[in-house]
Amino acid sequence: MPVLTRLIPSPVVVDIRPGALDDLAGVLSDERISHSGKLAVAVSNGSGARLRERIAPALPGATWYEVGGGTLDDAVRLAGDMRAGHYDAVVGLGGGKIIDCAKFAAARVGLPLVAVPTNLAHDGLCSPVATLDNDAGRGSYGVPNPIAVVIDLDVIREAPVRFVRAGIGDAVSNINAIADWELSNRVTGEKIDGLAAAMARQAGEAVLRHPGGIGENGFLQVLSEALVLTGIAMSISGDSRPASGSCHEINHAFDLLFPKRAASHGEQCGLGAAFAMHLRGATEEAVYMAEVLRRHGLPVLPEEIGFTVDEFVQVVEFAPRTRPGRYTILEHLDLKTDQIKDIYSDYAKAIGS
Repeated sequence: MPVLTRLIPSPVVVDIRPGALDDLAGVLSDERISHSGKLAVAVSNGSGARLRERIAPALPGATWYEVGGGTLDDAVRLAGDMRAGHYDAVVGLGGGKIIDCAKFAAARVGLPLVAVPTNLAHDGLCSPVATLDNDAGRGSYGVPNPIAVVIDLDVIREAPVRFVRAGIGDAVSNINAIADWELSNRVTGEKIDGLAAAMARQAGEAVLRHPGGIGENGFLQVLSEALVLTGIAMSISGDSRPASGSCHEINHAFDLLFPKRAASHGEQCGLGAAFAMHLRGATEEAVYMAEVLRRHGLPVLPEEIGFTVDEFVQVVEFAPRTRPGRYTILEHLDLKTDQIKDIYSDYAKAIGS
């Protein structure tokens, strides 16, 4: 009887613990990612630049590249600068924009990427996607998974707390995204990758159910692991479906309709997820999700991020247009303005304003 298996695209190394950054050189050598120490290290002029002084002595063969921002032009420029270096690997050290630039540049020059995030703002730190600003707005570009992910929880604790909150919202929204995927399977016949769905759902549930707070290493460990697992789930499925449903459509609608006023990606996804769970009739789950988000300091009502109810209704009505072809509870219900207003009123009462 044949044994059927499949290879899972995932990092060779996932090192999540306090002090992990101090062992970066050893990890790269021990895991045969870089024997020579010839590395291209992309850093921001903020958190990454500050950490450069700390780890540069342990990486004497590295060349450091300061990346100005998170645009496609920045990433292409970085790739061009690295071409003549004959490096073993690229290290992205910084926030999400720097890691996405490093992802894109590494793919362009054919080198493996080591992701060393300095915050936990979203699940892109281990995903096969680089999100970069371009002349048309913002684009998503397919790239290989990082070959290694190193998360130093001491560094994460030093980042502004809003970044951890954003990561919580992004991770918890997985639960709603999987519910949307299952809905599409029932209604449209869209195929579900069971392994990807299981990983993404359990990642979200682990964060949602954890009793700890954002200042505790135990909670940060679970959040870090959840974001890594979500990225791997997207690689397994071949798209963002395990982590992106109506919650992310609502997030994109905020960004498109109110680009100068939008909150963080994770805040908007968390709010969108709680509301979407209520939309699908899972009011008990929506209430619990809202309670957890509130406990961590995240918004669950639009006024908590500076939007009126009418503006939020506009966002929800526009949201399905942001992802043509994706079927979620928003497409399923096809709600009109007055219906959204009524449902929102019920939602606000259910979670307590």
